[in-house]
Amino acid sequence: MRQTCDHAPVLRSGSSIQLARLFGIRIGVDFSWFVVLFLIIFLLSDRFQEVLDSSSGVAYLTAVAAALLFFVSIVLHELGHAFAARRQGIEISSIDLWFFGGIARMSSDTRSPGGEFVVAAAGPLVTLIITFVCGAAVALGTGMSELTDTAQFQDSVNASPLILLLSWLTEINLILFLFNLLPAFPLDGGRIARAIAWKITGDRNRGTRFAAWLGQAFAALFIGLGIFLLLSGAPFDGIWLAVLGWFLGGAARSTVAQTAFAERLEGIRVADIMDREPVAIPGELSAKRAEEDYFLRYRWPWFPVVDASGRYLGIVRQERVTGASHAGDDQVTVGMLVDEELGDTRVEQDLPIEALLGSEPLRRIGALFAVDTDGVLRGVVTVDQLRRALQRATQPAAPQ
Repeated sequence: MRQTCDHAPVLRSGSSIQLARLFGIRIGVDFSWFVVLFLIIFLLSDRFQEVLDSSSGVAYLTAVAAALLFFVSIVLHELGHAFAARRQGIEISSIDLWFFGGIARMSSDTRSPGGEFVVAAAGPLVTLIITFVCGAAVALGTGMSELTDTAQFQDSVNASPLILLLSWLTEINLILFLFNLLPAFPLDGGRIARAIAWKITGDRNRGTRFAAWLGQAFAALFIGLGIFLLLSGAPFDGIWLAVLGWFLGGAARSTVAQTAFAERLEGIRVADIMDREPVAIPGELSAKRAEEDYFLRYRWPWFPVVDASGRYLGIVRQERVTGASHAGDDQVTVGMLVDEELGDTRVEQDLPIEALLGSEPLRRIGALFAVDTDGVLRGVVTVDQLRRALQRATQPAAPQ
């Protein structure tokens, strides 16, 4: 089972089913998650029945609880990445569960080796805490020997459903912790390796290539080991490991290609492609004046809003302004109507345009607003402007 933050390589695509929204982050599941859920319940039911001195129904319910809590631990792992990313100023649009674990979708890549290391290490740290808490609960109740024997489904153990559940969660989270620390990009250990290589070389792209090479090496190792297990009479483990290696190899190869593309974009900043004369509405303007002078004149669905000093405040939508204008309240200003649900739609004008490639707000509304170090609005960059810049960067150089 694999867990990763998805900010560079994309291992899957498509829609997911929303389960919940935690801390403003959408939690969704892919169809493949239900397949894994069924397999875990199916495999654990028989194993639990061997250990529990109770009915098959109790074993089945314990297996269901174990499978669900296992995925809860994956969500907590991804939330660890998410909170660490937010501290770096990176938004998380969603967390999706799928066949190989969880994916936290980051709005942009990390900006420093230290930031990359912190975000990558946060998830395994949460998993380690879960392992310690579950293990300590079992050890305090029955002792360490009971924890080990129960987690390994020893026939001599006569455990209660709760002890069996906590013992299995301890073991599976310990396995996840160790597995995720393998230096195979895009696993967390691979991203930690990238942060270290980035720090040593001073070049993120070189660090990424190094981590991707490690990812390809481990992918080949997993595929080879999977084939060996398959031929040795362990078809389930062999197929799972080979498929995992195939996905890791594909992700590592796509990362190499993306790094080569990023090198062609090197040196191009947001300020180089933005429109330097954006039309913005003063925040102190009344809703009625804003409707007449801007929305009815330009026929745009939204406008950026600035304060008296030119600092960017956010976006105001036409429906909000129109509603306030028709209500006849002259005290309502545009600054009061800024749509905060859109999230942070600003971008630093000195950022490389590569940072825009994974921007969720850019995909959602079609534009981002460039600001200087004081937060003053300096320009607007749209999806079309970014697309044209990418096309120019990918065109072959003209012959001399």
